[in-house]
Amino acid sequence: MNFINQNLLEYCEDNSSSEPSVLKEINRKTFITQLNPRMVSGHLQGTFLRMLTQLINPTNVLEIGTYTGYSAVCIAMALHDKAQLHSIEVDEELKKDILNNFDKSGVGHKIELHIGDAIEIIPELTKNIVFDLVFIDADKENYENYFNLIRGNLKKGGVIIADNVLWSGKVLDSIEIENDPDTAAIYRFNSMIQADDSFEKVVLPIRDGITIAIKN
Repeated sequence: MNFINQNLLEYCEDNSSSEPSVLKEINRKTFITQLNPRMVSGHLQGTFLRMLTQLINPTNVLEIGTYTGYSAVCIAMALHDKAQLHSIEVDEELKKDILNNFDKSGVGHKIELHIGDAIEIIPELTKNIVFDLVFIDADKENYENYFNLIRGNLKKGGVIIADNVLWSGKVLDSIEIENDPDTAAIYRFNSMIQADDSFEKVVLPIRDGITIAIKN
């Protein structure tokens, strides 16, 4: 579902900060080489992530779902020199492209890529790290699990950002909720966040929907 028409979307992009050339190249290459290129964050959302990261000024960041690395580069561009982004991607076939994109970005030294199952990797990371910022953009059926795995190692005032929380508008469709596992998972996740008084939260209709949750 498009929440605004294409012309308005392009107007928003044209009146936002310019997309850095390295991000344009990652986006272009993703659309050429990947089967589901719409999974890439893109200019408007990427700029939003970069600016939000700059405002939060985190030291330890976790990204769950790297894909081709566009969003990771956006976040890393806003990190201070001593900050670190840990990014987890389950698809090992993407590793070469991701690392190439990180190398070209000029901020790859701020990113540590982890290939594997986030359910297994997150507990290992949280043994030694308390995170300031978390970006969830991976398999929808595990959104609740990812949130619950990380919440205890998110500092007070820390932020969790979750992508695709409107799921093309399917969260309003009772038939989709009943029959589509991804839609049902997103619906449960949204309901869980809303009921959790330990987080201040807002859902924004940016692209496919973004939730921002701040730990009280």
